[in-house]
Amino acid sequence: MKLYVKRSIWTVALAVGIGIAGGVPPAVAAPFFQQDQRPAPDYSHNKTYQQGQREGQADRAKNLDHSKKRHFKKDDDQSAYEAGYQKGRNN
Repeated sequence: MKLYVKRSIWTVALAVGIGIAGGVPPAVAAPFFQQDQRPAPDYSHNKTYQQGQREGQADRAKNLDHSKKRHFKKDDDQSAYEAGYQKGRNN
């Protein structure tokens, strides 16, 4: 009987220890991931950014959604347009 009590106490203690130790590393590692974020590129002089900003402002004024889905061949142009649209829509 004493053997079962000691074994069950050790089992519970081990389970609690693993549970606590398993929850600590994500909390400790979280600040390191935030340092890898890069600032958004400056698209302010980009023609597609300015187009997106104008269309975003027009959609905001008319209370429309992002109905004009523009697609550009270059990923950089698409990113610039989307950034401009969001800036125009949210300001």
